Amino acid sequence: MKGGKWLLFSLPLVLFAGMAFFFLNAIGTDPSVLPSTRIDKPFPAFVLPTLEDSTKTVTEKDLRGPLLVNIWATWCPTCIVEHPMLLELSRRGIPMVGVNYKDEPAAARQYLQNHGNPFQWNILDAKGDLGLDLGVYGAPETYLIDAEGKIRHRFAGALTPDVWVKELWPIWQSMGGFQPSDTAPAAGGSS
Repeated sequence: MKGGKWLLFSLPLVLFAGMAFFFLNAIGTDPSVLPSTRIDKPFPAFVLPTLEDSTKTVTEKDLRGPLLVNIWATWCPTCIVEHPMLLELSRRGIPMVGVNYKDEPAAARQYLQNHGNPFQWNILDAKGDLGLDLGVYGAPETYLIDAEGKIRHRFAGALTPDVWVKELWPIWQSMGGFQPSDTAPAAGGSS
């Protein structure tokens, strides 16, 4: 019986110690930095229709860079916030493909018609299978794809001028992207 009482009284202490360890390790970490097991690996295989024409299918072989791939949806408020930045990058010549994620196709087409379409084309991922294969946590997410179709970088959250200049632009250049004077919006705002 002594052993049973010891276990009964020590269990809350062990649980508390485990939780304390977890929370102390979480302090100081950036929750927007989400690891990806896909970095330096090929874009996952898929065969999906385009948002623009459901009779046209595309595959991972159509994704050769340097290319920016953006996961977006009309139900995503952060996607709406980042949309002007995507339009600016597109205007400056950055090639990009959208992945319309778990969305209503008619609503997505209407959104692009009303607000502008920065994408060369959009992959229609209505069920979210491609997003699952990519390890998408939620929209928006941005991937940089190299000439071999490999994922070189992943960013979760709204793409801003600061994020582009400080985090994505150096990787974009290393993949053979444009010169800074041609396409890099100034940090802190678009130019």
